[in-house]
Amino acid sequence: MKGKNIEVTRTIPCGADEVWKKWTTREGLLSFFGPDNRIELRLGGYFEIYFLMDSPEGLRGGEGNRILSYLPERMLSFTWNAPPEFEEIRNHEHKTWVVLELKEMSARETEVTLTHLGWLEGDEWDRVFDYFARAWERVLDSLKESCS
Repeated sequence: MKGKNIEVTRTIPCGADEVWKKWTTREGLLSFFGPDNRIELRLGGYFEIYFLMDSPEGLRGGEGNRILSYLPERMLSFTWNAPPEFEEIRNHEHKTWVVLELKEMSARETEVTLTHLGWLEGDEWDRVFDYFARAWERVLDSLKESCS
C-alpha cells in the first residue's frame, strides 16, 4: 500500500454538535452532500451517499460503504468506494476509508479534517486518488457553505 493519503481541513462556522449532525443524519447529509443517502450511526451501519439517482441500484454512487468507528462529535470513519466510472477500483476487494475529525474551536466554529486513506498502487488507483483529491475539497467547501 502506498504511504499517500488525501487530507483536507476547513474551519466550519458551526459548533461541533451541528457539524456532527450534518455528517451523521440523513437530513444533515442532505444539507451539503448528495441528493440522497442512507446512514445508520452504528458500527457496521450504512454510510451511503447517492449521486446518480437515475442509475440502477449499485451504480448510484457511494453504495456499500459502512461505518468503521466513531466518537460522537469528535471522529467518524467509514469505508469509501470509487465512482461507477472507475469500475476496476469500485469492484476491487480492497476498499479505501475516510476518517473525519472534528475539533471544536468555539461554540460557533469547528475545525474539520477529512483524511482519505488506504490507496493501492497503479495507474487506475492514481486516477481515483486524483479524483477524490479534488472532490473532498468541494465536499468540505459545501459543508462550510451549509453552515454560513
